[in-house]
Amino acid sequence: MAGLEDLYKEIIMDHYRSPRNRGELPTPPAVCTEGFNPLCGDQITVYIDVADGVLKDIKITGQGCSISQSSSSLMSAAVKGKPLEQVQETIGTFKQLMTGHETALEDGKELDKVDIRALGELAALQGVVKFPVRIKCAVLAWNTLSQALSELP
Repeated sequence: MAGLEDLYKEIIMDHYRSPRNRGELPTPPAVCTEGFNPLCGDQITVYIDVADGVLKDIKITGQGCSISQSSSSLMSAAVKGKPLEQVQETIGTFKQLMTGHETALEDGKELDKVDIRALGELAALQGVVKFPVRIKCAVLAWNTLSQALSELP
């Protein structure tokens, strides 16, 4: 198990050092939403371009700890080019992973156990649940993306 934890740390640091989808979308983007964690100072801005029910492009700017920044990079790579329904499912699955519970409720419906293998690189963040104060760092970008999607016309 130690080898797997080392791999997960390596993935997190890779996304922190070389973030994916970093930058801004050309003005005007479909939606630009800012997220802030006042407890630690993490800041994220999510830019999304949506067309025909697909998240065509996503860019991220911001600053903060390695967890918040790597989570935003991992998130952008996981959702870019995906249909909005799949993006919403991925958001729900990731948030379920961050609860550390076998099942979770969403809109009154019980969700199945999280399939870690299906999450791909996102599974690298599962260790965050051992440090409850860091969960807000990991979900900041996800909450900001969720807010951006709710602001779509």
